[in-house]
Amino acid sequence: MTATVTDQDVLESRSPATGELLATYPVDDATAVQAAVERAREAAGWWRDLGFDGRKSRLQAWKHTLVRRIDELAGLMHDETGKPLDDARLEAVVAIDHLGWAAKHAAKVLGPRRVPSGLIGINLAASVEYQPVGVVGVIGPWNYPILTPMGSIAYALAAGNSVVFKPSEHSPGVGVWLADTFAEAVPELPVFQVVTGFGATGAALCQAGVGKLGFTGSTATAKKVMAACAETLTPVLIEAGGKDAAIVAADADLDVAADAITFGAMGNAGQTCVGIERAYVESAVFDSFVEKVKVIAEGIQIGTDEQLGPITMPSQVPIIQRHIEDALANGGRAVVGGPESVRAPYVHPVVLVDVPEDSEAVREETFGPTLTITRVDSLDEAVRLANGGKYGLGSAIFSRSRKTAMDVARRLRTGMTSINGVQSFAMVPSLPFGGTGDSGFGRIHGPDGLKEFTRPKAVTRHRFKAPTRPLTFTRTTKDVVNTLKLLRILHGKG
Repeated sequence: MTATVTDQDVLESRSPATGELLATYPVDDATAVQAAVERAREAAGWWRDLGFDGRKSRLQAWKHTLVRRIDELAGLMHDETGKPLDDARLEAVVAIDHLGWAAKHAAKVLGPRRVPSGLIGINLAASVEYQPVGVVGVIGPWNYPILTPMGSIAYALAAGNSVVFKPSEHSPGVGVWLADTFAEAVPELPVFQVVTGFGATGAALCQAGVGKLGFTGSTATAKKVMAACAETLTPVLIEAGGKDAAIVAADADLDVAADAITFGAMGNAGQTCVGIERAYVESAVFDSFVEKVKVIAEGIQIGTDEQLGPITMPSQVPIIQRHIEDALANGGRAVVGGPESVRAPYVHPVVLVDVPEDSEAVREETFGPTLTITRVDSLDEAVRLANGGKYGLGSAIFSRSRKTAMDVARRLRTGMTSINGVQSFAMVPSLPFGGTGDSGFGRIHGPDGLKEFTRPKAVTRHRFKAPTRPLTFTRTTKDVVNTLKLLRILHGKG
């Protein structure tokens, strides 16, 4: 959507494809954001005290509502972002699956459990549990306006927190819709609220005293978010940009690799943080692979109701244009498309070869339907080049050899890797999702995602009198000698 502010400071939601006005939303200022956080703080205690079972039943009720109204949600995503309806439906499917997983597994992951106390603490019963942080602030992106923020929202709620969500100004309607449907399932208190607006609204959320803030967006904005949160020592989870690479080994199934990588690069008009923007292909199969990608890319249908929709954020179009032109100016060659492929609000697929590694098209996040393909002499070279950038989010390796694929996957400096596929790790609720380097830190999804929105609580209980008494002023030299003897028995050998 194209977001604008009118004289009344109203956020206008417009179709990125047609410019049609879809709806208007308030621009919440710092006072409104603080009020929402205070309401959430009051609701957090009640939500926490419901316990895992109480929260689970309510989250499942919300899940059932989302399933029943999935076409309505997909239509709203389609209108606001321009993504094809089927893409929107699939995004909702995965998001709902994550919600179900978080609700079902929260008790097992976060509930109290006994841990060994060791011989030195033999008289102690030791346990650990994970307690909610209170209010979680979430700042979401526009490219996957339900799947990505749900990775924070669902897991934070399942962990016992209340949530205040600031959706992107390019997709406010999706955020409001989520909060409204949640309120139908949980009408008692405002456990999940939405605030709408622009950057200032997000900045206000950072400074409103939330227990933790989860952010998804560009690396540049992530640094601003961290700086704002630092003023109140608010911990943050950052999921920032990516420049994901795929590696194609000489023994790969080229039909599978070409199909997956082309989709990974062009799907959602390339507006995917874990989209494939670079491919490194062993020399023996390079030409064949390029030809297969060329055929697929040239067949992609462009349009509002086709396979590839418009660029949602107008300011991204000149960045895509610049990257294409820079690649060609530095010796790259377009085998599909070129500068003429940029026809705002659409960008048609662009496939580039022979692009220097120091070009913007290789080093910086393009966030459009472009792909650079580079010939390499070995998998070692491919790994070195894939790891050469500042980002470290997702990656992919294609090989028929399980051993080769696993070896390459472990060597890639990314948070996630798909073998013989792309982005599949995002579809597995039990796997952590997140990156390293300029791609951020912290994890959503899986047990790690549940723990991300909690604080660990350690408890020891004295079961009987200790054989030695090191933690008292009445201890004797004999107590210290006996403790040292135990130390040597436990750790002194070898």
